[in-house]
Amino acid sequence: MASDDTPLWARSAKRLAADIRTGTVPPTAVVDAYLQRIAAEDDDLNAYITVTGESAHEAAREAETALAADDAVGPLHGVPIALKDLRGMKAGVRHTFGSRLFADFEADRTSVVVDRLEAAGAIVLGKTNTPEFGHKGLTQNELVGATASPVDRSLNAGGSSGGSAAAVGAGLAALATGSDAGGSIRIPAACCGVVGMKPSFGLVPNDTRPNAFGRKRHHTAIGPLSRTVEDAALMLDVMAGPHPSDPDSVPVDIDFCGAVGRSIEELVIAYSPDLDVFEVDSAVQAVVEDALAGFEAAGATVEEVPVDHGLSMAELSEAVETTFTAAMAGTAAVLEASAGVDLTAHPDIVSDSLLAMIEQGRAVESTDIARTGVVRTALFDAIQSTVESYDLLVTPTLARSGFGLQENLGVDDWDAVLTWPFNITGHPAASVPGGRTEEGYPVGLQVVGRRYADDTVLAASAALERERPCGDN
Repeated sequence: MASDDTPLWARSAKRLAADIRTGTVPPTAVVDAYLQRIAAEDDDLNAYITVTGESAHEAAREAETALAADDAVGPLHGVPIALKDLRGMKAGVRHTFGSRLFADFEADRTSVVVDRLEAAGAIVLGKTNTPEFGHKGLTQNELVGATASPVDRSLNAGGSSGGSAAAVGAGLAALATGSDAGGSIRIPAACCGVVGMKPSFGLVPNDTRPNAFGRKRHHTAIGPLSRTVEDAALMLDVMAGPHPSDPDSVPVDIDFCGAVGRSIEELVIAYSPDLDVFEVDSAVQAVVEDALAGFEAAGATVEEVPVDHGLSMAELSEAVETTFTAAMAGTAAVLEASAGVDLTAHPDIVSDSLLAMIEQGRAVESTDIARTGVVRTALFDAIQSTVESYDLLVTPTLARSGFGLQENLGVDDWDAVLTWPFNITGHPAASVPGGRTEEGYPVGLQVVGRRYADDTVLAASAALERERPCGDN
């Protein structure tokens, strides 16, 4: 456990919640500590689009009143969190989608996940930066600019949940929400040296409106970004569970928190250094392979294996590019139909990369998408076969480390990240810190499990964290 002089903003969410419940620290002091940290650090990081200081103070005072009255409180009572400014709507709070076109838009409803977090006692500090409509793997936009990694501020925080990952990594929030359609939780987790998990599709409800459908081709999931695996599990315990507003919601009950302390002595873990086709930088591979010893020290067996999907990178990237660009074109079409906003009519303020992606997606025909099903099925079958034969599959999260602050990572860069194959397959996948390269860049290990065996992913991730705290070599 952290020592008593650990700054409030540096304590784990689990410890903060305990300190608040026992009266060791008041919620107002915790919120003040975080808001002071934001004021001191965020000009350089650019993690937040909107800071809701006044409402956070009010919520902290209400949290103190509840404790003084000895009311029943939730597991996140008084814990400050941040919300990605894409899916995490909070009624009455600015919600921009990372777009200048929506710079003044206020949400008229609260998302199910946000409602659950607040019902558990969490206090919202604000909304975090994201590339426009989450369309790429690094966080830059025309609204507030780029988000830096707290590890090295010349580097990008990754995307599209880059603001959330940077806020957690820099101590500007205890926890943060992310969403992941191609790696948007795991990429920034790796870039910022934090924990990020894409849960199995359907475990955490996603009440997207006006279109509640269309999230299966790239299994889009809402998940946690945190400094510890235990905190990620705590957050998932609050967020997960079926909800009638999500047609893809599943009634699967998982004890996320209970998994954290579980032994992994009986696990047999498959290790793929490259998913057969990715060109992983040797510095990244060296860190990952050194970190594998942490699983073995915890009692697991690790075996290097081929995935045997039989596909080339060209075949895989063509399939994912076809479906992803078509999905972004679909987002633009829904936006125009529901809000009367045509993104392509505003080339002066909409990101060039988003406009290019929409244009490319509009050229995709239904038969093109249908043909990708053959490739996607072959990939699914290979991944499924691997996790049927082994308890888990471990890979690098990224093929390289250290993306520049203004660097582009878009539709032509599928080979830079090993995350999106698991959005195609729907398997749970976490990125956990594995160590750093000689240049000091953080490297993430991607831990992939059987569908709805998210507890096994958490158990192994927590065991690695115990053996190698903070991913130290």
